[in-house]
Order: sequence, then C-alpha cells, then structure tokens
Amino acid sequence: MTVVTRFAPSPTGFLHIGGARTALYNWLYAKHTGGKFLIRIEDTDRERSTPEAVDAIFDGLKWLGLNADEEPVMQFARRDRHAEVAHSLVAAGKAYFCYCSPEELQEMRETARAEGRPMKYDGRWRDRDASEAPEGIKPVVRLKCPQEGESIISDQVQGDVRVANDQLDDYIILRGDGTPTYMLSVVVDDHDMNITHVIRGDDHLTNAFRQKALYDAMGWDVPVFAHIPLIHGPDGAKLSKRHGALGVDAYRDEMGFLPEAINNYLLRLGWGHGDDEIISQEQAIEWFDVKDVGKGASRFDFAKLTNLNGVYIRQADDRRLASDIAPLIARNIGLAELNADQVESLVKGMSGLKERAKTLIELADSAAFYVTDGVLTFNEKAQPLIDEAPQGLFPALVSALDAVTIWEETTIEEAVRQVSETLDVKLGKVAQPLRAVLTGSNSSPGIFEVMQVLGKTETLVRIQRFCAK
Repeated sequence: MTVVTRFAPSPTGFLHIGGARTALYNWLYAKHTGGKFLIRIEDTDRERSTPEAVDAIFDGLKWLGLNADEEPVMQFARRDRHAEVAHSLVAAGKAYFCYCSPEELQEMRETARAEGRPMKYDGRWRDRDASEAPEGIKPVVRLKCPQEGESIISDQVQGDVRVANDQLDDYIILRGDGTPTYMLSVVVDDHDMNITHVIRGDDHLTNAFRQKALYDAMGWDVPVFAHIPLIHGPDGAKLSKRHGALGVDAYRDEMGFLPEAINNYLLRLGWGHGDDEIISQEQAIEWFDVKDVGKGASRFDFAKLTNLNGVYIRQADDRRLASDIAPLIARNIGLAELNADQVESLVKGMSGLKERAKTLIELADSAAFYVTDGVLTFNEKAQPLIDEAPQGLFPALVSALDAVTIWEETTIEEAVRQVSETLDVKLGKVAQPLRAVLTGSNSSPGIFEVMQVLGKTETLVRIQRFCAK
C-alpha cells in the first residue's frame, strides 16, 4: 500500500502556526514512507473563503518547502460529486430526507437544554415516508448512523478510542438547498483522493466517529486516523495571537525567522528523537513516524524558537542571508533595492554579523551600516564613545590608514595600534570611538574586520566626513 496523506485547510484566513505543523507532519510521514503528500483547499464556506487566503496558504507552504506531489484539489469544485454520493445513500436506504421545520428543531434544542444534554436530532424522519412531508419544507438529507453498540477508532496517536453509538445522531450530509456539508465533503474527497492516513488536530477526533459511519455506509475502507494534540501557549491555555498563533507570513516577514528553523521547532512540538534538538530535513524524514507523536499538548515557547533560529542563521550560507536581508535594509533606509556592490558588502561582512543575530530583523539592523549612503545615525551609546575620544585621534587615524598599502585585517590593526602607541592610550580607547564613527553603534563585528569589508576608500571617507562635520 502506498501511503497518501493530505493537508486540508479552510481558506478563511492565513496559514497559522498550528496548521503549519499539521502540514509538516503529513509531509514528513509521506516522505518517510515513500508515499505522497496532497493538498486540498476546503473552500465550501463561500462567504468566508477568499482568494487572498488561498494565496496565503500556498505561499506559506511553499516558503516552508512543503510542496504537494499532485495538483491541489479545490473542494467546492467537487460539490456535484458530493451530492451524488448523498443521493446514492438515500437510494440505498442508508440516508433519508428529513422534513423537520425550524420550529421542531428549536423545540429539540430547548428540550436538550432543559435536560442538560447536548442537542441531538431525535430521528423522527428516519423511518417515515416522504408522503407525510409538510408543505413548504425543503428537506435535508441525514445519514442513518448506527444506534446500538459502539464504534472504535484505532488512532495512531490516541490509541483505541470508543464511543457508544447511541451518542451519535443522524447528522445532515446534504442541506436543504442541495449543498453538501463539511462532513460529507471530507469523506468523499478523502476516498476519491485515495487518502490512507488522516493526520490532523485532535479537535477533529469526535468528527472521526461520524465520518467512520459514512465510510461504513458507502462500503469504503476507513483511513488510518492520527489525531495530534493541539499547541498551547506557555501558560497552558489554548494557543492564541498573544501566544504566537499568527500567520506563517508574520514569522517570515515581521519577525525574521528562517523556514528551516520553523520546521525544526514545529517538528519538536509533540515529537522527539532522543535528546536531538537540531534536526535536519533529511534526518526528520528518516526518523519521523506519526506513532511517536505524544498525546499531551505542547507549549509554544518564543524564546526557544528564537534561539533555534539563531543556530540556523549561524549555519546558513552567507550569500543566502545577504539576499534575505537586502530587501529589509533597502526598505529601512528608503531605497527601492540595494545594488550589486552593496549586496556584496553584506556577503563579505556576513561571517561576523551572523554570529550575533537571532533573527533576520536583528541581522538586517546590525548590517545596515555596511550599505549606508554615508549618513550614519549614532545610537545613544555611540556618542559618548566619540566624546571621550583622545585629542587628535581621527586626523591621526586618517594619516596612518591612508599609508596602508595592503588593506587586510592584520595591516589595518597594525596601523591602528601605532596610533594608540603614538597617543599613549590603550587600543580600546582608539578602537571604540573608531567603531562608533564607522558604524554608528557601540557594538559590531570586530572593528578590523569591519574596516576590511568597508574597504580603504569608504573607511577613510567616513572618518574624514566625521572630521569635517
């Protein structure tokens, strides 16, 4: 049997972080077993589904590298097929038309409320003939669910879960206007797409029993279910926006996380491999099995994600990082884009920059001085360093550095040390004011590395511009 998994989001908003983890687990399990990963957009809620949300979901999945093995399926386009299955069930005596009026349904709700139990359809049209139907009621189609015994779901994560069949009611599969319900559409699509494993949040566990009744009524094989615990916030409450339940695009664009860091962190939210924390994609594919996902809810921790992101930044290719932060820097300094020379400066300085950054936002902020148009803004800690600079320091630096013929870190350092000896001050009393003038900050990569990356001309221009100012 070829394993086929699917990720089936509703396009009523962004691809949130919990959905991204569900997609990741489905993708990994398909890759681990040599199977296929499919995507289905469940856009049957026409009022809330938007093209923008569909685009955001695809964009987020692409950024995370979770690409489908076949063209995505749009659920709404298959509504005729869904209705066809409902009518076939009626013809087979396994579903029926229900002509309950709104008033009758309201009475059932009030009775259930008074008795302190959930609303449950009482089956009054289960065995009645359509000839008894009242005027003016467009019937819905309800599935005849089993009424005795119990149903068992052998869940890959939750274990064997049992529900007494008398707890299930005959739910609606086709509305009065002929449109299919979610429960019908999901089962028909999963069957037609040959889905073998349904991996999703455990908030769908109760749906699994209703869906199993529909599979059984159609005589279809029931897929293997794996209901994974939801992600909670650090306080143990359901994950919300204040915890980090944001769109994947926010983690990318506003917070500066790398996709491989997001995937690694989400992978470890509920699943683990010994004490391993940094897990490559290749290792994840080799090691991941949905049966190893824990039953308990995981807690989202921004600090851990941020630290993990810093690890991936340090491991990342310098040119890739320069490309990632170039648009951020350009936007911050008011340019449409950085030119090729400016990007090359970022590449040259990246080895020193990335050791300090935990996000691309931090990296862009710390790298901006390399591509400034010459006008530096000094931070609040830089100005005191300049004010405390030894008398005559900057003219002496211009003279000494101008005489350097081979512009390398060692020769630059030698020239700066000579200035400190001439002025009879410690090297730090020279290097710190020099750092502030060249970068606008009190902190940066090694100052001699900075000067080498800037180049002799730009280094001298910045010092001379400061002296003239």
